Amino acid sequence: MQLTRQAEYALKTLLELASHPFGEILSSKVISERQDISEDFLKKTIQLLSLSGLVVTQRGNQGGVRLAKPADQITIADVVTAIEGPIAINPCLAPGYSCPNRATCQISPILSRAQQALLAELSRESLADLAGK
Repeated sequence: MQLTRQAEYALKTLLELASHPFGEILSSKVISERQDISEDFLKKTIQLLSLSGLVVTQRGNQGGVRLAKPADQITIADVVTAIEGPIAINPCLAPGYSCPNRATCQISPILSRAQQALLAELSRESLADLAGK
């Protein structure tokens, strides 16, 4: 599994927001400049983060984006899931997938443990931990 650039930019965006007091609104232009992200691509990323409930957007002159909840309540796993969808290192481990070979598969239990370890590690640190708050 490899994270996309959009997941990387989402993490950078949320870390930028986490480095400011909770509730503070930053414009996408400011985030774009500080994190060296194309503003158009950033807006698409912010839209996905908004749909997942990680950020709140506000239109208008004083508009921008802010965290929807405190940084200590958002993990890397939350961000990756918001951008990439549910984490599954193999299609047979994806939510809702019914593998016809599950009962006899020798590989699935190993991949399942690996996926659980990955999720545990990505859930261990919050944005506040990474931002040093």
